[in-house]
Amino acid sequence: MAGRFAPRTPTTRITARGGHVPVPRPQVRDLEQHLELDLGLTLGPLRRGPADPTFRATADGSVWRASRTPDGAGTLRVRIRAGAVAAEAWGPGGPWLLDGLPALLGAEDDPAAFVPRHKLLAVTHRARRGMRLTRTGLVMESLIPSILEQKVTTDEAYRAWRLLVRKYGEPAPGPAPDGMYVMPDARTWAMIPSWEWHRANVDGKRSAAVVRAARVAHRMEEAAGMAPAEARRRLELIPGIGPWTSAETIQRSNGAPDEVTTGDLHLPGIVGWALAGDRTADDAAMLELLAPYEGQRHRAARLILLSGRVPPRRAPRMTPGNIAAL
Repeated sequence: MAGRFAPRTPTTRITARGGHVPVPRPQVRDLEQHLELDLGLTLGPLRRGPADPTFRATADGSVWRASRTPDGAGTLRVRIRAGAVAAEAWGPGGPWLLDGLPALLGAEDDPAAFVPRHKLLAVTHRARRGMRLTRTGLVMESLIPSILEQKVTTDEAYRAWRLLVRKYGEPAPGPAPDGMYVMPDARTWAMIPSWEWHRANVDGKRSAAVVRAARVAHRMEEAAGMAPAEARRRLELIPGIGPWTSAETIQRSNGAPDEVTTGDLHLPGIVGWALAGDRTADDAAMLELLAPYEGQRHRAARLILLSGRVPPRRAPRMTPGNIAAL
């Protein structure tokens, strides 16, 4: 019998309903933590709504991510323990996720480059010292949900992302929390039938943009290794991907501190109100107000959002559409 069977992967065992089930041992990586780090603030932008199946924050302070890496599906668990970052990973993509852990936690970010010039930003910057700008190195996992968020309410976009990932993705490897999934691969995104987009309340323009990007996913992923401006130009070659979507993607995949989002319905008014008391500010006015922070304009905008200083609402929330009922 010797040599007829491949050796078993070493496993640990956990208790589950009905008995014991084998669970692959995690790959482990620890990083010494020299600076203050807030996992929630740093990794929070990667979460697409409270029920995102690819992201989970648990009561013990851990952050779980399920990602599709160049090496395949992987699950990453990160937590801060005894002054150090402890990480575990499972699945074929686990080693890739662990190799990218420092960048994910902001090791390539330089908060000291930000010099506050407004009292609000100085106070918020001091209060949020643990915020780092993450760099995932993965483009499609940020590009697709950003496309889904175009010109709809966040609740509509989050619901579409949740439904499509759960239906066409795969369960996250390892002992991930219940309900966690890895997003579909590019071929699966491109093959989703039109009626399933319809059921997820995604209109034809957005679904077509996702399909176009999925068909050249390898070219999209190359943008993670480019300078931010060049990366945005690469993404915007795809019809249906404009400045808003490319900025939202590159902020996450490339950790770009200066890629401020333009074309947003609310951000110019929020920035205008926070820095100049002008709730009617447009993109041009916003960029003028952020000009003193050139090189760090995205960080400045994030700090403004974290400050909680937003103009009072003057109109009801936009009513969500219901494409599925048409």
